[in-house]
Amino acid sequence: MIREEEVFKIGQFAKPHGIKGELSLVTNSDVLEDAEDLYIVCEMDGILVPFFVEDFRYKTDTVVLVKLEDVNSEEDARMFVGKEVFYPLDAVDEEDLVGDMTWDSFIGYTVTDVCKGYLGEITDVDETTINVLLRVDHKGEELLIPAVEELIPEADHEARSLTVSLPEGLIEL
Repeated sequence: MIREEEVFKIGQFAKPHGIKGELSLVTNSDVLEDAEDLYIVCEMDGILVPFFVEDFRYKTDTVVLVKLEDVNSEEDARMFVGKEVFYPLDAVDEEDLVGDMTWDSFIGYTVTDVCKGYLGEITDVDETTINVLLRVDHKGEELLIPAVEELIPEADHEARSLTVSLPEGLIEL
């Protein structure tokens, strides 16, 4: 069984493309390019399910047309519309990983500040403002941390933890 901590989000299926079962995957990730036994993961009825990729091709910089094994018609493809698409963590090198992950892939990670120590766990990501914010449960209170790579000197994906270096006074706000 595939667990949430074993995958990270790479995008979302938009709509079927054509009548042979291809799907439009909206993504900023390029992990599909380097894969050999390529499969993606989607949540189906509350369970993470792997689907093998038969073929894919880029339509634009952010849209990849994906043909999944055993998805052979527009009707078959419709069941994937709107589904988030995940990729296995163990299929990519850690150095290549951070650029491909979306911020909401960090939900559930613990956060430790280099000066203040343990802050809490990321419970959600707020993308409603210009700056993306990580919502952290800090001693029962919500702490908002800007999701900026410059503030995150270290990410340990196996341990599901982030080390941050927050500006003086941010925690007290």
